[in-house]
Amino acid sequence: MSDTELTGRLLVATPLLVDPNFDRTVVLVLDHDTDGTLGVVINRPTTVPVNEVLPAWSELAGPMPMVFQGGPVALDSALGLAELRALPRGEDPDPLGWRRVHGDLGLVDLDLPPELLAAEISAFRVYAGYAGWSAGQLERELGQGAWYVVDAAPADAFTLSPELAWRTVLRRQRGGLALLSTFPDDPELN
Repeated sequence: MSDTELTGRLLVATPLLVDPNFDRTVVLVLDHDTDGTLGVVINRPTTVPVNEVLPAWSELAGPMPMVFQGGPVALDSALGLAELRALPRGEDPDPLGWRRVHGDLGLVDLDLPPELLAAEISAFRVYAGYAGWSAGQLERELGQGAWYVVDAAPADAFTLSPELAWRTVLRRQRGGLALLSTFPDDPELN
């Protein structure tokens, strides 16, 4: 897959992927190029409130103000993901402190004061850590059937039901992928 084909899309773990870091995960790809891939797991909220780790940003964290575990890499670091509000024509669509990932989704510079972006963003979420793949690693995993690559819906990154995201994303796909949404957690108990 080319760089533009993965950035902004979702990686949905197949039932064959039993690595505990990625079992039943949905990963939003933030960057994919010849050097590798970076994404965040969108369906793993923690019990840690944003106000405990980034108090200045907690008011923007909205109706689900928990830190999400973005992946197994660099768990001591934080990424901020934000969606821009619809801006009137003629205004600069890329405000200071926000870097476009895809469409209206972008990464936020958490070192800046949140007041700089508060009026510009409609949704915001904090991720501890990220999912990362070295050059060619994700392509190998895709070839082995570990992930389904699907289009992201605008609300996926900020779902209020992250525990249902794996099934919800699969259910809206066509054909066999929709059927996989009913795959039991433990097929031996079926």
